[in-house]
Amino acid sequence: MTSAESTSPSATTGILLLAAGRSGRMGQPKQLMDWNGRPLLRHAAEQAIASGCSPVLAVLGYESVRIRECLAGLPVEIVENPSWEDGMGTTIRTGIQALDSRGCPSVILTLADQPLVSSATYSRIVETHRRTGRPIVASGYAGTVGVPVLFARDLYPALLQLEPTQGCKGMILTHREDAEILPCPEAECDVDTPADYERIRSGVIPPSSR
Repeated sequence: MTSAESTSPSATTGILLLAAGRSGRMGQPKQLMDWNGRPLLRHAAEQAIASGCSPVLAVLGYESVRIRECLAGLPVEIVENPSWEDGMGTTIRTGIQALDSRGCPSVILTLADQPLVSSATYSRIVETHRRTGRPIVASGYAGTVGVPVLFARDLYPALLQLEPTQGCKGMILTHREDAEILPCPEAECDVDTPADYERIRSGVIPPSSR
């Protein structure tokens, strides 16, 4: 499998911020929780914008009217996933459908709840894709693979076929021979529970993430 090249010289890698979930284990929308004086989702969006990737799309679902307010004034396109309750696969599909007409030769799927992931992380992923030509560049951390992950345009149709409850990890593993795994210890720190949030805010992070 080879990576498809865009015919437009100005086309760049897009970023999809997948932020449609209910945050059930947190007990409140984690997209709006404070991170250094701004909501987690706004922090994630600012890092995506600073990377130079374009466009940046945020896919919202649960409490979208309230959550979209934290992105006010940023060059971020908001996309609504009306089926967000059915699972992550629907959020990925909604984002890819919105991005598909933009001519982006590749896309990075990322989350709002990995606050240590930075613009430099996205730049490393894009540079690795350009250097290796691999159609998948996935983050490797804590003995596993996951997001942020770049998929070349060749794989958009497969992403559109994900089952509602599927994320993209299965795609990475299915196409493991085509994937470049980039060490990304900062992605290990995700905010799923109040304990995670307090631990990361206090600077207590897994040794592999330091």
